[in-house]
Amino acid sequence: MNNAELILDLDAYRQNLVVMRELAPNSQQMAIVKANAYGHGVAPCARAAREIGAEWLGVATPHEAFALRALGDTGPILCWLATPGAPFRELAEANIDVTASSSAQLQEIMAADIQVRVHLKVDTGLNRNGAPESEWVDFFERAAIAQNHGKIHVVGLWTHFANADEPNHPANDLQEQRFDQAVAMAAEYGISPEWCHLANSAAAATRPSAQRDLVRIGIASYGINPDPQVKIDGLVPSLTARAALARVKSIQPGDSVSYGWRWTATEPTTLGLVPVGYGDGIPRAASNRAEVRISGTRAPIRGTVCMDQFMIDLGDVPAKAGDWVTLFGSGESGEPTAEDWAQALDTIGYEIVTRLSGRWTRAVRGER
Repeated sequence: MNNAELILDLDAYRQNLVVMRELAPNSQQMAIVKANAYGHGVAPCARAAREIGAEWLGVATPHEAFALRALGDTGPILCWLATPGAPFRELAEANIDVTASSSAQLQEIMAADIQVRVHLKVDTGLNRNGAPESEWVDFFERAAIAQNHGKIHVVGLWTHFANADEPNHPANDLQEQRFDQAVAMAAEYGISPEWCHLANSAAAATRPSAQRDLVRIGIASYGINPDPQVKIDGLVPSLTARAALARVKSIQPGDSVSYGWRWTATEPTTLGLVPVGYGDGIPRAASNRAEVRISGTRAPIRGTVCMDQFMIDLGDVPAKAGDWVTLFGSGESGEPTAEDWAQALDTIGYEIVTRLSGRWTRAVRGER
């Protein structure tokens, strides 16, 4: 018996992409599968995304893009996070689109000595990656020259929202306006990309004006809402995390539990030992905060989450070693969801699922 497993429901994953397609029917869809498909497993998710009609796959790093090609994917792929010395020539040879976020990066891409498909990224307010407005003139001028000399083919122009998960935030309008200005300025230099894009999951669901030529669907494809303020009807969480109890033991009033004695029993109770911990991606912050489900009942985590294990308070729930404990899943059977864990830990669902690693066994349901 496996101690712990992550179960990916591909039917749910596909359905989530269908839900997002229906919200943006006139835009192509980029399924974001970076960070091992947000912890869900890149190989099955990438295949399922293509099966359901996703025109694009998106990843952060060149390494992730090459991995998709190694899996046999032949469709359009965009990667957007490269450091100096990135293998732009090899990316072009693999027919992978890259992002240029500065004039300096454009120069490095041009040095690849092969025509590279490029998406120009502009910073409209996130103040992370992308060319800031003060550099747009030089950025677009260099891009135009490079394109005219056959060094690059500018196929995309894009940006990223800072506050899309807050639909009424005034920055959203401001960023969209700045993006329109960037599109207009690029056109003045003869750059009219086929793919202008700025919408992530939240913007695709709440800002039709931001959908443009394609939308980048990340967290929503995994059935997790971008934020409690952005509830998307029809999403189903596609990952279940569960583990088999390693031990059941009784404790008495006054007994304290785990490192630091951060929880002390006030009455006789029964504890269950769950054999996963922060070495497997379970947040230490879940100590005394998150809940799991066992035998049809919610049970709270008691004491400090350790590297390999944590304890739950079974109370009078009948349980024995080997019984399955669901940490989070779809919620359809009463188990917590990743969003429930995120709210309990004052974080986001993204973090809960993407950090899962280590010793889990993975299972996939719904493969075609």
